[in-house]
Amino acid sequence: MRIGVVTDVHGNLEALEAVLRALDIERVDVIWSLGDMIAMGPDSNAVMERLIDRGAHMISGNHDEAVVSLIAGQGHPESYAHTRPHHEWVARHLDAKYVDVLESLPRTMTGEVAGQKAFGIHYHIPSEKRQATIVEEPFHEILEPTLENMQRLYGEYDGDVILFGHHHPVHLFQDEKKRYVNPGALGVARDELARFAILTEGERGMRVDMRAVPYDKRTFLEKMERFEVPQRDVMFRLFY
Repeated sequence: MRIGVVTDVHGNLEALEAVLRALDIERVDVIWSLGDMIAMGPDSNAVMERLIDRGAHMISGNHDEAVVSLIAGQGHPESYAHTRPHHEWVARHLDAKYVDVLESLPRTMTGEVAGQKAFGIHYHIPSEKRQATIVEEPFHEILEPTLENMQRLYGEYDGDVILFGHHHPVHLFQDEKKRYVNPGALGVARDELARFAILTEGERGMRVDMRAVPYDKRTFLEKMERFEVPQRDVMFRLFY
């Protein structure tokens, strides 16, 4: 079994297509997408189309859930107020068939490679909030990427390799029991690289390879301007 792991595509079609080409070369058996497929970039519909066409196994992220919550008339998280104009724009443009897909997604996934268990989640959700709606803000605040913090967030999770996203930088930590892996945001970075990971069978169990490939960032940024994506100037400054 070879699993390609992506997270935080964020509507960046150019970055996703670069990674899909790389995953074709790697001949992965399945693609895992760990949430935040939509929003920020201009191509939420096209990103969903590509992932569905590839049979990707997806879980929901905070942006996915916030947009769907708006569409359903169920409100928007208070702490996300600064992103609401952008989320409303995404909600107006998101195809209904992808809304249905996003509404149906679980928050976690599991699989096995080389006799070891992989557990995927967008970011830590405390046990008392596992059933909470996005308006109730279930996802834990982002913590600095250190081994101690990863143990604090994910140490009790049922898995040998814990895979997550949400915080855009790459995380790769290990203790005597687990590996804590964030391949890095596929669609959000200051450089021109799209990041992902590959899980394969190694000599000592599951092997985790962190990868990055270049993509056409200029085209992506030009589309952000052409489609007049709301709040793009702030996103350019903070993320791209």
